[in-house]
Amino acid sequence: MILNEDEMIRWGEAIGAAARTPLFLFLKGPLGAGKSVLARSIVHGAGVEGAVPSPTFNLMFRYSSSRGVDVVHMDLYRVTDPAELWELGWQELGGQDELVLVEWPDRAEGMLPEHRWEITLGPVAGDLNARTVSVIRFGVPQSLPGFPVSVSS
Repeated sequence: MILNEDEMIRWGEAIGAAARTPLFLFLKGPLGAGKSVLARSIVHGAGVEGAVPSPTFNLMFRYSSSRGVDVVHMDLYRVTDPAELWELGWQELGGQDELVLVEWPDRAEGMLPEHRWEITLGPVAGDLNARTVSVIRFGVPQSLPGFPVSVSS
């Protein structure tokens, strides 16, 4: 599937608005693929007001939303060893009222939760505003609105 930036923002807001927790969403793709744009729109859709900066240097931001959902936004790009995740409270993520967004989840190697969604974004040759988007379900996570998905085997 190919989405332009406006479509991706609308989809992200729909995800945030409809998300039932606990929910893990892992955002994959190269630098500049739109992971932070999608994450920011999901956070806003969940009812978080104000600025949503990228957590690249802080590694994690936690927001309380007007829906009573805690949104955890992590960026693992700077993580060099999965053991660093313990310092971030990785093992405690996924509480009943948590929506967890993780950019660069490959840095977590074998520590990914069984029930999750992986959303992969990529550039479209010749169109700087468009992104390829694929969605794969692992295990039996809460539903994800508005997009055809593949199921991991």
